[in-house]
Amino acid sequence: MKKWQRTLYILFAVQLLSVGGFGLVFPFLPLYIRELGVSSVGSIEFWAGMVFSGQAFTMTVASPLWGSLGDRYGRKLMLIRATLIGAIFMALMGFAQSAEQLVLLRTIQGLFTGILAAVNALAASIAPKEHSGYALGLMQMSRWVGIGVGPLLGGFLSGLFGFRETFWITAMLLALAGIAVVFWVDEDFKPAQGKDRPGLLQSYRALFAAPGMQGLYGLTFLRSLGQTLVFPFAAFFMAELLGADDDAAMMTGIMIGAASISGALSSVWLGRLGDRIGHSPILVWGAFITVLFYIPQPFVTSAWQLVLLQACSGAAIGAMLPSVAALMNLRTPPGTQGATFGLENSMNASARIFAPMIGAAISVWFGLRSVFTAGLVVYSIAALLAIAVARSNGSAQNES
Repeated sequence: MKKWQRTLYILFAVQLLSVGGFGLVFPFLPLYIRELGVSSVGSIEFWAGMVFSGQAFTMTVASPLWGSLGDRYGRKLMLIRATLIGAIFMALMGFAQSAEQLVLLRTIQGLFTGILAAVNALAASIAPKEHSGYALGLMQMSRWVGIGVGPLLGGFLSGLFGFRETFWITAMLLALAGIAVVFWVDEDFKPAQGKDRPGLLQSYRALFAAPGMQGLYGLTFLRSLGQTLVFPFAAFFMAELLGADDDAAMMTGIMIGAASISGALSSVWLGRLGDRIGHSPILVWGAFITVLFYIPQPFVTSAWQLVLLQACSGAAIGAMLPSVAALMNLRTPPGTQGATFGLENSMNASARIFAPMIGAAISVWFGLRSVFTAGLVVYSIAALLAIAVARSNGSAQNES
């Protein structure tokens, strides 16, 4: 096994521990807010929203800076920072005494974490360019599996041990991930010296000047927006389809798990296929197939129909993720992987700020089914943008 492949598999495990660990707390965060109570002003619902949007906002701001620093001082160092500081803050959240303290800790955590960006930047920098799709597809597979498994385990662990204890379990998983990076991840990093070292603004100017990069960042935002529009309201729609709340949480978990597993399987296979035939056609077909599977979702009449359609659209989205990441890596200027994926993480996080508010407004005004219609509109725009990216100047020579 080659050195870069060994490092890639370690990164797969590190990201799985990290994403799965963070996912442990997602199912019960609003319940933990209610248990802690509010000591100042505002409703429980307000602080339950803030616990998600506050962290997304600070991550949006901080990710590009950490990415640029990774290009200067090493991406391994950024991954160690993200995992170990994340472990500290997750442990502190287990000691929170009020909703305000929890929101403050989550908000500060967003400034210092950003594991997905650090993993992608490191994977992109160590893998040969001709294997970009496979390397980044493998990272997307790890992410999807963590997203699917984490919340399922979190619901079980929180019932078995309690909310606070689950935060401490998450902290231990992140600490293990950080220790694994310190001892087992190899990075042959040679920083640029003196005038050859790019500054923050210089790095991002070079990124946006690269062919198609603005469109790729637009696709990143739209993909995250479409997904985040739907998931917060899926449980309510499930309850409506089932006619009762009893099994809604279970069916929502099955739906998210099915979409995650199908996305995990398709991302690594189609990422490798893109290395052979080009990533642009995979991106375009993935975007249009996502649209096709979203068309019937506002009209479903049973929970299992929605589960099946979400699993199919998850597989199609799984085609988009490694294609976008690989095209970014192929088109980005040399030595700027940290800036590239730092900004990608920022675009993902910024979508998570706006999507819940947009989805809530749409569901109140037009009903829950209209949230899935909004998702269809978002992915339709993404499909058109994917065509523009595929046709952008320089794509043929960059993918050859």
